[in-house]
Amino acid sequence: MIEQIAFIGVGNMGCPMAENLKKSGKKIKVFDISKKTIELAKEKNLDVIENLNDLITKEVTTVITMLPEGKNSKEVFLGENGIINKVSKNCLLIDCSTIDIQTSIEIGKKATESGIKMIDAPVSGGVMGAQKATLNIMVGGTKDAFELALPLLKIMGKNIFHAGDLGSGNGAKICNNMSLGIAMIAASESLMLAKRLNIDIKKVHEIMKNASGNSWPISVYPPLPGLIEGTPSNNNYRPGFSAGMMNKDLKLASECAESVSADTPLGKMALEIYRKFCEEGNDTKDFSAISKVIGGDAWDYPID
Repeated sequence: MIEQIAFIGVGNMGCPMAENLKKSGKKIKVFDISKKTIELAKEKNLDVIENLNDLITKEVTTVITMLPEGKNSKEVFLGENGIINKVSKNCLLIDCSTIDIQTSIEIGKKATESGIKMIDAPVSGGVMGAQKATLNIMVGGTKDAFELALPLLKIMGKNIFHAGDLGSGNGAKICNNMSLGIAMIAASESLMLAKRLNIDIKKVHEIMKNASGNSWPISVYPPLPGLIEGTPSNNNYRPGFSAGMMNKDLKLASECAESVSADTPLGKMALEIYRKFCEEGNDTKDFSAISKVIGGDAWDYPID
């Protein structure tokens, strides 16, 4: 059977992921509910299907989804016209959305009951990682389903991890992003303190990159402009990963912690900081723009 991929959700992350699959020679068709997103996908020369019912046929061998929230994944997979009721038993389902673990398990259980293989495979690395196919992909599902998906995952990402049973991919992603949200706030606080102490921020940044205070936000994705080229902070905080999405992931982390009686005080504090930031109208900015509210009037750079 000729491999035919259906990709649902081609926004900031999904579009470059779909592009990389097409560049590799895969036969792929895409869909999104946003007309603006669809037009952008057309500009990228992706094969757009404007009706989901026309996209999902028995001939489709793999469905990849990249959706905002659990309710979206649940509707697409389990709704009245859900994917699970339309694809053949030979179809592989790959949900790259970052959603709550319980919804991921619920969808996977329905797929298994229908004899369909499925994995949850949320990604990390932002838009730059999606464009460069260097994403970290965390997978939950059976070993057979993981190995079946691996060739496609390697086209979209660089580091592929099998975290465990279905739902484990989202669990690992939620833990990772809780740490990331905390670290971005810590990086912002540290650089703010250097500013207040009248120490050259570029020198402090270089020191921290090579010292025990290093972190991914310091070494790869600094929250201040002028430190590393190509980062959102050098582009008016155009999102690679939005503050709204970080707020969503920190909320998922808080809900997970409550469900297992885990104490995550820093995670809760990070959620409160990002929640307030988003409520003030910054949800579409990159999550590194949180630096604008760390340190009060310490910063003198613009954010539109």
